[in-house]
Amino acid sequence: MSLEKILSIGGRPGLYKLLTQTRTGFVAESLQDGKKITVGMTNNVSVLSEIAIYTLEEELPLRAVFQKIKEKENGGKTSVKHKDDKIKLEEYFFEVLPNYDEDRVYASDIKKVVQWYNLLHDNGITDFSEPEEEKTSEEKE
Repeated sequence: MSLEKILSIGGRPGLYKLLTQTRTGFVAESLQDGKKITVGMTNNVSVLSEIAIYTLEEELPLRAVFQKIKEKENGGKTSVKHKDDKIKLEEYFFEVLPNYDEDRVYASDIKKVVQWYNLLHDNGITDFSEPEEEKTSEEKE
């Protein structure tokens, strides 16, 4: 499963897998407990493939950040937990992404990245490489 089908829904904890679209929104399944929910068009929904983290030079796609975490942890779960204190989380994130913008990336963002990575890992979603169509369009330019 790719990050194009994984959602973060405002006001709801965890991540969701997009199952199907309906006339008034869509149906999603929680990656934490497998419960299905209907989501209306008024909900604030973010697709993980569209999220980026600020660095000092550019915005780095979340998939690239997940790939760096995967490399640091040799494919395993993170060595910190999302409930660890702010300093520990920031130190860990600095090891993963030394050039992240400390003024625009908050501790709450780091907590989400760590929590999401571990949740994806628990669900066997560990392929964070770019989709083929993105690679070929970039190579043509």
